[in-house]
Amino acid sequence: MSNHPVDTVMDDAIAGVVARIHGTPEQSVLAVAGAGNYALAWLLGVGGASRTVLETRVPYGYLAMTDFLGGYAPDQTVSTDTARRMAKSAWQRGMALREGDAPIVGLGCTATIATDRTKRGDHRAFIATWDEAGVVTDAVTLEKGLRDRAGEEDVVSRLVIAALARACGVDAEIDLRLAPGENVSTQRSAHAGSIQLLLDGEVEWVTVRPDGSIGAEDEPPVALLSGSFNPLHRGHMELASAASQALGVPVSYELAVVNVDKPPLELDEVQRRVAQFQDAGTVVLTRAETFHKKAQLFPGCRFVLGWDTATRLIQPRYYGDSESAMLTALAEMWGSGCRFSVAGRIDGAGVFRTLADVNLPAGFHPLFADIPESAFRSDLSSTAIRDAG
Repeated sequence: MSNHPVDTVMDDAIAGVVARIHGTPEQSVLAVAGAGNYALAWLLGVGGASRTVLETRVPYGYLAMTDFLGGYAPDQTVSTDTARRMAKSAWQRGMALREGDAPIVGLGCTATIATDRTKRGDHRAFIATWDEAGVVTDAVTLEKGLRDRAGEEDVVSRLVIAALARACGVDAEIDLRLAPGENVSTQRSAHAGSIQLLLDGEVEWVTVRPDGSIGAEDEPPVALLSGSFNPLHRGHMELASAASQALGVPVSYELAVVNVDKPPLELDEVQRRVAQFQDAGTVVLTRAETFHKKAQLFPGCRFVLGWDTATRLIQPRYYGDSESAMLTALAEMWGSGCRFSVAGRIDGAGVFRTLADVNLPAGFHPLFADIPESAFRSDLSSTAIRDAG
C-alpha cells in the first residue's frame, strides 16, 4: 500500500485549476456518491465558488440515490449508466436553480473504493458531466491494495475536478496520481435533438416557443390546452385566449406524442405539427397520454379542454375499465392542485354541449369549471377541416 501522504488540502495545481473554473460562466450542480468528496471541498475552498457551484449533493444511501434520480432504482449503483443519470439529474436541478441564462453543467460521480472491510469487486469510479450539448463519461479501475481509502479518494476527486474543468472549457494540467496500468477511458456522446430525446423517453417534456427555440424539461407550464392539433386552427387559438383571460395566466398548448387511442407519433409528424405554432404560441410536447399522467407531470396545472374530452376524462375505460381507479385518479388530480376548464362543443348530432351535459361523478364538481358560451364558442373541428381537404 502506498505511503504517499494524502489529505483534503489541495495543492497549488488543483487550486489554480479551480480558480480558472470559477472564472468561467458555467454554473454547476455536483452529486457524488462513494468518493469525490475532496473535490467538493476544493471547489468550495477557493474564492469565487458561488459563481460556479449552485448546489452539491451526496446521495450515498440507495434510497437517497433513487430519490435523486427521480425515482429510478439503478440495478448497479456504480456504473456508467448511473453516473450519467446522476449528471442528468444534476443538470436538471441546475436548470431550476440557475441565475440568469448561465450555461449549466451537471456532474455525477459514483464510486466504490477502499473501506473498513474487504471488497470482492474492483475499486472503480465513473464520473459524468452533462450539459446542453451532450454527456461525457470517464471511467477508471484502481489497483486494489495500492492505496488506502484516502489515497483512492484523492484520485477520484482529482478526476472530478478534471472532468468539471473540461466541461467548463478549462485546460487542466492535473496530476491524477494514477499508477502504471491504471487508465481513464472516456466516452462522449452528443444529445439527440430534444424532440427525439422525448420520443426515446429520455426526457419527460419539451417546450417549443413561438420563435422556434426548444427547451427540455425547463419551466413547467401553468395552464395547458391539450389536443392533437391536426391541424391547429383558429378555434384552438381563440379557446386558449379565452381561457387565459378567465384564468389570468398564459395558456400553452400541449401535444402528447403518445395516445391511448392512436399509434405514437413519428418524429417527422411531430415536427410537422409543431411547425404550426411558429409565432402562434408555446407548445409543450409530452409522453403523457392521459390527464392523470399530465397532472402527475405538472402538479397544479390548469387544463383547458372541450366538452367531448371532458366526457372521456370520466370514462372508466381509460382507467383499466375500473370505476374505482377512475375515481382515485380524479381525486389524485384534485389533490395535486390541478383543475379543468371546460368549453362547449358541437356533438355528432349538431347540438352544442357544455359542462352541464357532462355526467360528473358525485362530489367532483369543484374539480371542473365552465367556460361559458358567451366567452368562447367555435364550431370548427380538426376532423372536419381534414375531411374537407
